[in-house]
Amino acid sequence: MKKKQAAKIDSDSIRATYQDVLNAPPHKVAEIVGGKLYTHPRPAPLHAIASSGLGSRIGNPFHFGDGGPGGWWIIDEPELHLSEDIVVPDIAGWRRVRMSKIPTTAYFTLVPDWVCEVLSPSTRKLELGEKSAVYAREGVSYLWLVDPDNRSLEAFRLHETQWVLIDKLFDDEPVSLPPFEAITFSLGDLWPPHAVHRDSPGKERSRKSKSHAELESAESSK
Repeated sequence: MKKKQAAKIDSDSIRATYQDVLNAPPHKVAEIVGGKLYTHPRPAPLHAIASSGLGSRIGNPFHFGDGGPGGWWIIDEPELHLSEDIVVPDIAGWRRVRMSKIPTTAYFTLVPDWVCEVLSPSTRKLELGEKSAVYAREGVSYLWLVDPDNRSLEAFRLHETQWVLIDKLFDDEPVSLPPFEAITFSLGDLWPPHAVHRDSPGKERSRKSKSHAELESAESSK
């Protein structure tokens, strides 16, 4: 019994490496957070629609400068090597004054200025917890969380080492949020046609800021 227990402890202490990411099945998204390998299925349709819709609304004016100021790289599912962690956000953005050229490697080591995660049942806990902590630790300035099931968008800014909520929007509300406040688009562009979500508080909702830690705590208590 003691030998079996020792073997388990030794196995748990082994940290995942980039080779584990490379060895992951091609139909899975592989990430390493806190030394542990996580693999997820490819995005479901609602997830993909939300991610594609946001990428289009942000990418055209900021990546291409079409109807907006340009000056950004907006990239879908980039592989980020941040210290010992390897993460793949749904969308990330770099100001071109910080990253003038796209690297020739298969991944990025420069910390993005903005990251967006589209929440799904299989990834929600990781994205609200350890991945968000990685982004804060590395100094990502802005974090957006899109929830297709709740038809909502939460935007956070980094204050010292904590995420502070800028705003939470629902359904088809207008979106004009940092760092992309130079444009306005409808949040409804991210969803397929659907009735207003029953949990949406509409115009009566409070806009009082909350820290990301408070939101994560509320999520874990459900």
